[in-house]
Amino acid sequence: MPSIKLIGLKKSYGDIKAADGLDLEINDGEYLCLLGPTGARKTTTLRIISGLLKPDEGKVLLNDEDCAELEVENHKAALLSQTYALFPQLTVEENILFGLNIRGTDEKTKEQVLISMLDLVRLSGRSDAYPAELSGGMQQRTALARALASGADLLLLDEPLRALDARLRISLRKELRSLIKSLKMTAIHVTHDHDEALVMADRVAIIRQGRILQVGTPADVWDRPITPFVANFVGQSNFFTGEILESGSVASLRTDDGMVLKARPTEMAPGTKAVLGVKIGNTDVSRDKPGYFTARVERVIFEGRNLHLDLKLENGQVISSKIPSWRRGKVTEGDLLNVHWEDIKGTVFPIPPGGLENELKVE
Repeated sequence: MPSIKLIGLKKSYGDIKAADGLDLEINDGEYLCLLGPTGARKTTTLRIISGLLKPDEGKVLLNDEDCAELEVENHKAALLSQTYALFPQLTVEENILFGLNIRGTDEKTKEQVLISMLDLVRLSGRSDAYPAELSGGMQQRTALARALASGADLLLLDEPLRALDARLRISLRKELRSLIKSLKMTAIHVTHDHDEALVMADRVAIIRQGRILQVGTPADVWDRPITPFVANFVGQSNFFTGEILESGSVASLRTDDGMVLKARPTEMAPGTKAVLGVKIGNTDVSRDKPGYFTARVERVIFEGRNLHLDLKLENGQVISSKIPSWRRGKVTEGDLLNVHWEDIKGTVFPIPPGGLENELKVE
């Protein structure tokens, strides 16, 4: 199993920076999710690691050996692209076994691999079908099985569950992770779905505009984001700007409207302009419990397990809250409610260089 280090990767297409000093380390045997919005340059990163794309600057270290200039076949990586790239003249079985056939694997091993792969991707009854006879989801599952069966040490997955229906996608999350772990492979899984990343990854790397913003366990990036963008992309957040009043055991921030809000401790000094963020799932509402401020319910959206509330403050700011759906009917449009959260659930950030609005844009 390989470990991978990306050091100062840069890649440009004219004025477009596809990789902008990208640094990342993936541990031996790790399942790492590269999470970011469309246009974050996730696929570019995978293509550089696979050897399909040469960086303008920087190094790709595979087990501490610089492989940026190696040919693709020497990277020992299997890339599952968004386009599937199946051989149209080969059946599902033949596509899956293609890599094993090239290496001259014995028939018993090929049979065992084929059975396990077909079972994993729910295609046991379609092994004789050709790609043109399959739905898009089935084609993607075939490509996934071929990548897993390739015998590569490093698996590069570019939105591998994207084309699947919701139920199958959720089912395959745990099975895919378990299988890759049992095969003792190192995996880098690209996705824009934070739920997928949080469920599957040992660690999550947040990427934006060709740069890594934060790397940590799923709990780290969820609970302790280091920028407002991360806080909002990995679970939607509410934000308030103001001045820090206190930064000791509990941080407090006074907004321009005079509201005093609290958060976990910060190293930022009192008097500093800052942003306080709190996830909408940690932003609670009540009729009787005291809150930081009141807000009027503008909209109630039923989401199954939760209710999504849009709330309007006196100053016109609109924020959101998620509450359990058993409270349906107890909270209605037009209600004036107290808004509160636990101190530890709030995070204080420096004012972003380009302003908060620009920071939160998703390209």
